[in-house]
Amino acid sequence: MAVPELIRKKRDGEALSDEDVAQFVRSAVDGSAQDCQLGAMLMAMYLQGLSDRETASLTHHMAHSGDVLSWDPAWSDLLVDKHSTGGVGDKVSLPLAPALAALGFKVPMVSGRGLAFTGGTLDKLESIPGFRVQLEVRELEEALRQAGCFIAGPTGRLAPADKELYQRRDVTSTVDSVPLVVASIVSKKVAAGARLLVMDIKVGKAAFFKDVKTARTLAHKLIRVAKDLGLSARAVLTRMDAPVGRAVGNSLEVAEAVECLRGGGPPDLAALVATLGAVLLMEKGRAASLEEGQEAVRAVLQSGAALRHFRLMLRCQGVAERAARELCGGDPWRVLPRAPGVARVLAPRDGWVADVDALAVGRASWRLGAGRSRADQAVDPRVGVLVLRAPGEPVREGEPLLEAHHAGASLPEDVLRALEAAVTVAGADPGPAPSPVLQII
Repeated sequence: MAVPELIRKKRDGEALSDEDVAQFVRSAVDGSAQDCQLGAMLMAMYLQGLSDRETASLTHHMAHSGDVLSWDPAWSDLLVDKHSTGGVGDKVSLPLAPALAALGFKVPMVSGRGLAFTGGTLDKLESIPGFRVQLEVRELEEALRQAGCFIAGPTGRLAPADKELYQRRDVTSTVDSVPLVVASIVSKKVAAGARLLVMDIKVGKAAFFKDVKTARTLAHKLIRVAKDLGLSARAVLTRMDAPVGRAVGNSLEVAEAVECLRGGGPPDLAALVATLGAVLLMEKGRAASLEEGQEAVRAVLQSGAALRHFRLMLRCQGVAERAARELCGGDPWRVLPRAPGVARVLAPRDGWVADVDALAVGRASWRLGAGRSRADQAVDPRVGVLVLRAPGEPVREGEPLLEAHHAGASLPEDVLRALEAAVTVAGADPGPAPSPVLQII
């Protein structure tokens, strides 16, 4: 069937057969479909939706459009992974992967770069001098063997259909299609060889998914489709109204992740790491309750075991021993790049911080150069925003609320005004900040 006929079929609400989907995926990878045809099909899928059967078919053919990684058979029951729909300050993968490795798992985490607010997980890690995200398969396997984890970009032939379709989704406003999100995530995880996945689905004003109902729909569909492809999955719905942790920006977030790996860091970041890890432990029968699993994760963070696995991962991915040792055991800012300029936003009055608008902080970070609007743009690893007073904390007039790390001679006036509006100071104590976890599915 010709590509225009496949488009017509989905446009008119007809179900696509497995062979229809296979042909569409092949045409995306081999270049036989034009850009406009790929965009038209994605929009048809967005508007008409995909059944679970169609989504599973799309996911399968995307996963098998290139290489499918396989690991030592002795690791078959140990291969776990985590994925997030992304958010402002979301550096959870950086401490979670080595924490899981410290608990005896193997974590083949294939990640990506970010669009919009800040860089993605790979961009954050690339702020560490020498860190390599593009590795050969033999290097990935050696990292799993030595460190128990890697966080790397896809190999050139890993799920190439996802790369082709995602770059069209981004420019055709079809990124937030639930079935397309499911196919993109699960296809990469299947191709990377994971056996169990925990999905962190962000919900709120700075997330793709603004309401819990839509996020639940994604969670249930992802779990069903993953099961059809032999991948066990759980989902955790988490808040994305305020930034995760205190740091927004690539090297700033790496420093905060190291703090978490040392057993400290912001409470909400530590809670997310502990909860996501606990869900995997429960699913594997390694914890009888969420609380028991959380305590196991906290223990490897407090003991330094997770930090040791992080240092091993750094070495396996190109970081010099001296730099890895300093980053993990000394002063991270002797290794990480720092912005030349720092400007502070001050409290306009006495009171309590009622809200820190993650969307406003994310946009300001993007304006400073921490993020990108096109895939081919570079990010500035030095810049970003630090939240000095989080929701629920008291503040006095004139005390700093936010700290903007910028590369220019001064902070741009529009960024300053945006950051001033991002923090709400209330006259009455709003009470403690709510739990970052909304629901476990």
